[in-house]
Order: sequence, then structure tokens, then C-alpha cells
Amino acid sequence: MKDINEIFSSSKSSKELFTSLVSRLAECIEDSDRNNAIREEVIFKTVLSQFLTDDERAKFYGLPNGCRIRENAKIIKPENFKCGEYVWIGEGAVLDASGGLEIGDHTSVGLYVLIWSHTSYLTNLSMSNTQNSPLIRRNKTTIGKGVFIAGPSVIYPGVTIGDKTAILPLTTITKSFKGNVILGGSPARIIKEISDEEIERLVRDAKERK
Repeated sequence: MKDINEIFSSSKSSKELFTSLVSRLAECIEDSDRNNAIREEVIFKTVLSQFLTDDERAKFYGLPNGCRIRENAKIIKPENFKCGEYVWIGEGAVLDASGGLEIGDHTSVGLYVLIWSHTSYLTNLSMSNTQNSPLIRRNKTTIGKGVFIAGPSVIYPGVTIGDKTAILPLTTITKSFKGNVILGGSPARIIKEISDEEIERLVRDAKERK
């Protein structure tokens, strides 16, 4: 069986190259429930959705009213994803719902943000990095309403983030936090508390500047 580099170096024409690549692809395909499910996700959702706008893509994925999802964002196990209305998901974001994931209304997930609901580090430390390992731990991750997550940031599995929270870029959330705060750092800490009255004042000032 030729590897991919041999195919490219030995093919004498575009037609021969294409034929050889298709043949090599067919040799690599293994039929299983897992592989077929992944293939369906990649081919029928990820690839086809690239031709849609962000609001059309959200509708294609069955997300609620007002949601938008940008290109190259990925939702793992979307059947376990509970999404609120008017949620924006940026380019390259990964939303892992394998352990359960809930995101509240009017929340934005920035570019290349990673939100996890499972961890598999024990499979590596124990030298048993196999499919469906019992060492994989899954915990529901919950993001509240009105949360702003600047990318690229990382949110660990099992974390709960309260409503009206702003997360600065390059933040790593390793534990749960209450709402009405600004978070930053790695690991994250509370930079500032923001009351509803302060939010109302900021909104009022922003409108007056226009």
C-alpha cells in the first residue's frame, strides 16, 4: 500500500493522481458505527455548512432563534448541547458537549475558544490511550446568560460560569465562578465585580456617545 507521499511523487498526470488518491482513501476507510457517525458529521455538516452564512449555519445545526455560528466552529455531540437564544459562536471555536453543555441566552463564544465537558489526561498518564477508555471523565459544563468569552480562552469540564460575566482573552477557567464579574488570567481570577447598576450605566453611556 503506497503512502500519500509516494502517490504524489509517482503520479504522472492529474488524472492518475486523482485516481490513486481515491483508491488510497477507499483502502483507509473502516466501517464501524463510530467511524460512520464521525464521517456523517464531517461530510454532511462541517463541509456543507461552509457554504452558509453564520445565521444560516445556526439554522442548519438546529440552534434556536437569533443564534449565529461562524465557519470552522465545531460542536462535539450536538445532541447533548442545550443552547439559548441569540448565542454567537466564533470561528474555530470548539464546543464539547460529550459530557453535557449548556449555554444561556445572549452569550458570545469568541474565536478559537475551547469549552470542554470531558478530560482524558489519565489515559495518557497510564499509557492506555485507547478509544472509549473508562478513564475518560465527563462532567456537564454550564455557561450562563449574557456571558462574553473572548478568544482564545479555555474552559475546563464541569465548570459553571454565572450570568453577566466577561472573560478576557487567553483566560483559562479551571473552576466555577459566580456571575457579574470580569475574569482573566491562567488560571482565571476575578479581576473586577460588575453590578447590574454599573452595567446599566455603561449601556447608557454607550448609547449617549452615539
